[in-house]
Amino acid sequence: MDFGIISLFDFYPELQEETSYYEETLKVARDAEALGFDSLWVGEEHFYHFGICANPAVFLAAVARETTRLRLGTSVALTAFDHPLRRAEDFAMLDVISGGRLNLGLGRGGIPRHFEGFGADARESKARYEESLEIIKKAWTEDEFSYDGEIFKFPEISVSPKPIQSPPPIWRGTVSEESFIKAGVNGDNAFVVPWSRGEDEMRRNHALYREALAANGHTEAKTTAVYMMFLDEDHDTAVAEAALHADRYMRLNNSAARKRREGSATFQNAPKSALFELQDRILSVANHIEKVGIVGTPERAIERIHEINEGYGGAIDELVFYPHAGARSPELGLKTMKLFAEQVMPAFKNVTVAQPA
Repeated sequence: MDFGIISLFDFYPELQEETSYYEETLKVARDAEALGFDSLWVGEEHFYHFGICANPAVFLAAVARETTRLRLGTSVALTAFDHPLRRAEDFAMLDVISGGRLNLGLGRGGIPRHFEGFGADARESKARYEESLEIIKKAWTEDEFSYDGEIFKFPEISVSPKPIQSPPPIWRGTVSEESFIKAGVNGDNAFVVPWSRGEDEMRRNHALYREALAANGHTEAKTTAVYMMFLDEDHDTAVAEAALHADRYMRLNNSAARKRREGSATFQNAPKSALFELQDRILSVANHIEKVGIVGTPERAIERIHEINEGYGGAIDELVFYPHAGARSPELGLKTMKLFAEQVMPAFKNVTVAQPA
């Protein structure tokens, strides 16, 4: 099993400052590589709804210059607000300048404020997503191609640069049953995010994903599990810290609840996205964080990771966690990373741990 770090750049202006936040997150990337982690994943957000990473490719390009081994992932980049040819170019450049380290995760988008701000039609989000995936794959693997879809149409064209990887791996933003089955049919990689739907529903959907992979002859697809993690030598300290920061994180995540699709003309008659329906569930996560997170001592973390992997049929290829969610201090985030690298990671893989600078 591989291990990674994720940052969704959740930002609290009353507690944080932008410049230092970016610098702290770059340090997280450097520390992750030194400690033996395999990947760094970042999300995309706009208009201060949730976070301050408007362009994952830009931030990951900075990370690429400060690391040599870390895989660089998006979790997720959004397809609703840009042309897929532009996305193909930008992320191919990232793959080139990083020496072939891109992991591209793509999602439809589900935040009303995003669609309203960009003047995008949420009714098109599903078709745009499927066409964008197809176009990006073609742009990376074909010398020239044309496209005649419902949303995108263009004549014979050649996209450059081409990525170093042939092609870079793609993860679908998987939450709903439909999204897991689509990923399985197409042989794309998948995420499991238990705080979005709950562990039981994630397991059921992931089982359908594995069935779809097998039925369509796909054997190389991977699953990346995303969990909150709070470690301390003392179990009760870890639980208290988890409750505080998870609650802050989930309340920010839920801050658009009053602008759900039924209250916005932008979302009338839009195809259902799982993200539209999750606000109440997300807000309650802090009340049962130990069930959907990894919380406690390093010994408990080892037990929990085995439990998680068994629950998904032994099919988890990578576990990633968020060390500084909910305005958690860089010092506490680094403490969890070090405890994990030194006392948990060796139970699952051989790793050389260096001391972060």
